Amino acid sequence: MEDLKTKSGDVTGIDEIREKCAGIKFELSKVIHGQDDVIEKILICVLSRGHALLMGVPGLAKTLMVHSISESMYLKFSRIQFTPDLMPSDILGTEILQEGEYGKRSFEFIKGPVFANIILADEINRTPPKTQAALLQAMQEKQVTVAGKTYFLDEPFFVLATQNPIEQEGTYPLPEAQLDRFMFFIKVKYPSYQDELMLARTTTSDGQREISRVMSGEKLVEYQKLVRRVPVPDHIYDYVVRIVRKTRPDLDGAPSWIKNLVTWGAGPRAVQYLIIGAKARAVLKGSYLVRKEDVDAIMPEVLSHRILLSFHAETENITSENIIERLIKEYEDGNR
Repeated sequence: MEDLKTKSGDVTGIDEIREKCAGIKFELSKVIHGQDDVIEKILICVLSRGHALLMGVPGLAKTLMVHSISESMYLKFSRIQFTPDLMPSDILGTEILQEGEYGKRSFEFIKGPVFANIILADEINRTPPKTQAALLQAMQEKQVTVAGKTYFLDEPFFVLATQNPIEQEGTYPLPEAQLDRFMFFIKVKYPSYQDELMLARTTTSDGQREISRVMSGEKLVEYQKLVRRVPVPDHIYDYVVRIVRKTRPDLDGAPSWIKNLVTWGAGPRAVQYLIIGAKARAVLKGSYLVRKEDVDAIMPEVLSHRILLSFHAETENITSENIIERLIKEYEDGNR
C-alpha cells in the first residue's frame, strides 16, 4: 500500500473503484444469474480500456449482460446487429447531400452507431470481413475516417462483441488482425444448477427489476487512468514476457512441444494486455500491487485467441487453454 502511495498518490481512488464495481455487480445480479466470472472479466476489460469478445451458445444472456452494464453507467449505448448484408457505412455513418440557403448544396456527415460509448457488436461473425474491418480503426485508434475526414470518438469507448460457436453456416471467421484488437476472449458457460433454478424463479414472474446507475462516464475515465498507475514488480514483468515469448514457435527459446503444437504465437499486444488487465484485477480484488495470481487469472482470456494451433494439436483435441496451463506449470516447476 505504501508503494502505491509513493508512486501514484492517494489510494482512496482504488477503494472507490472497487466499491463502484461491486455496486455494478449488485445491480446486474438483479437480472443476470450465474455469470459472475464473465461480469468480472468484462469489468476488467472496461477498466483497462480494452474490448471483449464473448463466445457462447444462444440463451446465456450475453446481449442482456452487455445492455445491463450500459444501464448501470451514464453511458451512450449502441447495438449493431451484424448480418451478411451489413455495410461499413451502416456502422461508421455516411455523407448525404443537403440543400442549404440560396439553393446551395453540401455534404453532411450523419454519424453511425459506432459513435457511442458502449458498442454491442451482436453476432459479429455473421458479416463479411470488409464490414468487420470497419471496426478496426475505431477499436484501435478511437477514431474513424469517412470520405477522407477523421472523426474522433468520445471517451470512454469499448466494443463488446458476441459470437455463436454452434451455427457456422453463413458465418465469416474474424481476421487475425481484428481478433488481436480484442483484449479478452471470454467463454460464456452454462449456469450452475442453483443459478439456473434462481433464473427460472425470477424471470418467469410478473415483477420487473430496474437497474440503477452506479458510475458516470467521467468517473470511469478517471478510474481507467488510476488503474494504469498500480505498481507492477519487476519479476511480474519478466514472468509475463517469458510466458508470451514461449508461445512463439519460431523463437529459439520456445519449448520443443510448442514448435509441434503451435503454428503462430501471441504478439507484443498480449504482453500489454496481461499487464494492464492484471492491474485492473488487482484493484477489484483489493490489492494495491500486481501479483502472479492476477496475471494467471486472466491469461486464458488474453492468450487463447492469439495462439494459432497446428493441425497436429487439433487432431489430438489439444486446446489453447491446455497449452497455457502447461506453460504456467512448467514456469512454476522451473522456479521452485
